[in-house]
Amino acid sequence: MNLFKYILFIFVTLSLFYFHGISSAEVKEEIMNQVSLSPQTQTCIGCHHLYTPGIVKDWLSSRHAKTNPSEAMKKSTLEKRISAEEIPQGLQGIAVGCYECHSLNTGSHKDSFPHMGQTINVIVTPQDCKTCHPVEFSQFNGSKKSYAYKNLMENPVYNTLVKTITGVKQVTEKGLASDSPTEMTLHETCLGCHGTIVKATGMKSIDTKLGNIDIPDLTNWPNQGVGRVNPDGSTGACTACHPRHGFLIEVARKPYTCSQCHHEPDVPAWSVYEESKHGNIYLSKNSSWNFTNVPWKAGEDFKAPTCATCHNSLVVSPDNIVIAERTHNFGSRLWVRLFGLIYSHSQPKSGDTTIIRNRDGLPLPVAFTGEPASEYLIDQSEQENRLQIMSRVCSSCHSTSWINGHFAKLGNTLKETDAMTLAATKLLSDAWGNGIADKTNPFDESIEQLWIKQWLFYANSIRYSSAMTGAPDYTSFKNGWWHLNENLQNMKEWTELKKLKKDRD
Repeated sequence: MNLFKYILFIFVTLSLFYFHGISSAEVKEEIMNQVSLSPQTQTCIGCHHLYTPGIVKDWLSSRHAKTNPSEAMKKSTLEKRISAEEIPQGLQGIAVGCYECHSLNTGSHKDSFPHMGQTINVIVTPQDCKTCHPVEFSQFNGSKKSYAYKNLMENPVYNTLVKTITGVKQVTEKGLASDSPTEMTLHETCLGCHGTIVKATGMKSIDTKLGNIDIPDLTNWPNQGVGRVNPDGSTGACTACHPRHGFLIEVARKPYTCSQCHHEPDVPAWSVYEESKHGNIYLSKNSSWNFTNVPWKAGEDFKAPTCATCHNSLVVSPDNIVIAERTHNFGSRLWVRLFGLIYSHSQPKSGDTTIIRNRDGLPLPVAFTGEPASEYLIDQSEQENRLQIMSRVCSSCHSTSWINGHFAKLGNTLKETDAMTLAATKLLSDAWGNGIADKTNPFDESIEQLWIKQWLFYANSIRYSSAMTGAPDYTSFKNGWWHLNENLQNMKEWTELKKLKKDRD
């Protein structure tokens, strides 16, 4: 921005302060008598309430706008939403506003730039949120979600699957000719959930209502994927679950947030939940529930679990007895991994699953014929410990016999779906051995894609339905047992036809 435009901006901003305080009367009224704002945040609001009013209004709905870290630190242990033992001096008595989030660690941000007299960065990352939420950062940082980009794109098996199923295909006389998917295609597909690598490649000029402004030129932006690799080197996006600029806990606690990525056919958690008894109660009654209380009281604030209840929220009884501690490692209460390649298996020890090596030497938790890579997976003792934590959540509403019966059914479902996956895998292995399919790329031929459906769509649907208290249509006909059996039959008929053709040739 040239000197004239900068002076013009300062004049406009000062005029706003002089005639309207920090902003319009409406914004001023909402902030007044709540908390103190830093001069820098006042400057941000003075301009942005005119040009991006949605951002300002969204922030005004947040807890960040209604309190300050010093007050947050005074809460009791159960009530605290902040985990830092000490807050930097300059942040203690003011609201967590625009400047406080966008200027914390500008030295480590490649996307830092001078803006209206301050140095700020575009992307607020988990490393920035760590200032007030270090425990949450540490938990998330070790989770599979934090490694979501790496686990998908740096695992050669998964990466081959991604490149095979996405991108432009052309029909030729020799079959399908495939182009590697463009970066933009991946950004809109798999990496929309898993996250992209966002890099600052220099500066660019954009046209705004204030004229041309120079900002960082970012690759693969915007993106809110849960394992996004950020310009400061951190991984993850807190906004995947706590959308900016409200960051509301009530949004993170409702299942719609998880449904952005956990949907049929591959990860049908929301689809199953919507048809389950829990989902029925939620959809019928959630308007009367309290999604903002900390701690969250079972039976009082909510009457049926959401995703957050089972997987990460601090849940207590009505008399404040802790049922489950808060965690931002969303796999830490899980003893079994329903979604695996190729079979279900116990949870991995590390969120970085690229370090796993199975019996075949591949970075997969289970061998092709079903043997687990036990060295990299949690042991029986840890599985039982996690099952007990989940059972305590269930016991808020259910009897012991009900809970035990539910998990016994799940165990049986896992064995049976794994057996059906193994049957499909043996057919595929025979096709490779007989030379009627090419093993070079295990995902590009018809029988291989039928095999993918067996475990990625159909077995998963049955497992999720069983785990989440039941959506019988999903276990039966909607991507369930019907398709699991039909698909196996189709694979068998494909191999028989190919063998006949090979014998004739």
